Amino acid sequence: MLSVKIIKKNLPKLRDYIDLDTVTVKSSKKSPVGLIVPEIVLTYGKGKMKKDDLIVTMPKMVKTIIEVKKSYKTLKNNPLKAKTIIDEKTLNEFKKYAYEIGISDIGFTKVEPSMIFSGKEILFANAFVFTMEMKKESIEKAPSLDSKQEIFRTYLELGKVVNKLSSFLRERGFNAQAGPALGGDVIYPLLAEKAGLGALGKHGLLITPKFGPSLRIAAIYTDIENLPFSEKNEHLWIKSFCEKCGRCVSKCPSNAIYKDAKVINETNKVCIDYKKCAVPFTINYGCSVCIKECSFFRNDYYKIKEKFI
Repeated sequence: MLSVKIIKKNLPKLRDYIDLDTVTVKSSKKSPVGLIVPEIVLTYGKGKMKKDDLIVTMPKMVKTIIEVKKSYKTLKNNPLKAKTIIDEKTLNEFKKYAYEIGISDIGFTKVEPSMIFSGKEILFANAFVFTMEMKKESIEKAPSLDSKQEIFRTYLELGKVVNKLSSFLRERGFNAQAGPALGGDVIYPLLAEKAGLGALGKHGLLITPKFGPSLRIAAIYTDIENLPFSEKNEHLWIKSFCEKCGRCVSKCPSNAIYKDAKVINETNKVCIDYKKCAVPFTINYGCSVCIKECSFFRNDYYKIKEKFI
């Protein structure tokens, strides 16, 4: 499709912005194939977006892609001799600034090659991981124009924020590669789970205590060695709950969420069939029914935990 070709052409690749001999962190043989949201929609959507949806979404999409390009173009601003140890004062200033400009939560972890989409690569193996809440009052209306606007608002805002935070680090002598929410090279929900921010639900989304699955994720990759990496994850009980819940499985309008993981497209076993998911996402305002119907969106995390454990 012509539209897919245009999107692929406009989304930059890391190799276009670094020297050929630059050592990177590459994907592994176990890495899944990654497709960005616009590509999935245009390839598998099987329908046209509603006119009002198109009018509202496309300007944000264009602005978001501009931020994605900026995240690559600014790699040239990384210091020639970067520091790899960050002091507590600077890290606290970084976190304070992140919260001030819209970040909801921050975690730290190391990126496993299997988390990088097949054929992709990143500059550094250590990561700051960020979440940004999607407003509950908007997602409650899903599927609707209001909820779709909120989805792409967070894509755009997270893109802006990780670029600002990358600049913050570079100005203080550290290397940074912004990983925007849209078009990322890493499986963000897995990365955020490893950072201890939450756990993956049956619907493939990160579930956190504060916002359930109503959030978007982004990252910054760096070679800072002494980040406070998460040693454990207290939220993994969610996986057991999801096995017994199954609400998202029954509520999905396209039956795209499987109760039991399946091998799809010769990749790892997954519970989400993105080809099926693309249909309601495209024709019905980004769908988001799985978010709205999730038990952790509808109920308090700690009350669920108290009853379940």
